[in-house]
Amino acid sequence: MLREAGQLGHRGHTKVPTPRPQAEHTATRPNQVWNWDITYLRGPVKGAFLYLHLVVDVFSRRVMGFAVHEEESSEHASALIRRSWQEAGCPEGLVLHSDNGGPMKGATLLATLQWLGVTPSFSRPRVSDDNAFSEALFRTLKYRPSFPQMPFASAENAHDWVTRFVDWYNTEHRHSAIRFVTPDDRHFGRETALLARRHGVYQRARVRHPERWSRGTRDWSPVGPVRLNPAPNLILHLQEVRDAG
Repeated sequence: MLREAGQLGHRGHTKVPTPRPQAEHTATRPNQVWNWDITYLRGPVKGAFLYLHLVVDVFSRRVMGFAVHEEESSEHASALIRRSWQEAGCPEGLVLHSDNGGPMKGATLLATLQWLGVTPSFSRPRVSDDNAFSEALFRTLKYRPSFPQMPFASAENAHDWVTRFVDWYNTEHRHSAIRFVTPDDRHFGRETALLARRHGVYQRARVRHPERWSRGTRDWSPVGPVRLNPAPNLILHLQEVRDAG
């Protein structure tokens, strides 16, 4: 009866909820699309946490900046983004993607982004994998063998550990998503020459020992552009291309 009377739709004076479209961005070079988030670290007081604010470049996977604080806030986020932007050479046309947390949408940070000329971008509500780059980085951080099993003694102690992690991650970690080069290699344009040398090594090894390969050698070409939250039909197309290759 309600359906026939048209009473199952939205009623009242409140605004009708509208679905938020999925944010899609393509990074073809460094300092074009950044992703940032906040994660908890156990602190010296039981039940209280330290908050790691961390920014990553989507194209190169390089950590562009971080900070550890005893609380999360838009002011701390604003200071981190401003400092990271300046250290990166004040890139123009930068997109900053994040989830929908309070610090991410705070007035202080949004005003800073407007002043810097940085375009804010946000995940869809309750869709965790819209912020996958930061989540993957946090997993790598917390699964490091050197990650402390005991709580950090202070924010300074946590900052020192994260400093060592970031140095390892940017300069030594061979990232599987970018053909096993380091984020610094890709960010600063060294990957093409490095991958070309690696391809040559494999080709020479195949000539010497062809019995080790039933097909071609590993693809050592640069991975090219990186898409943040590609549409489902694009993901399916990329999977078909990969399977066909």
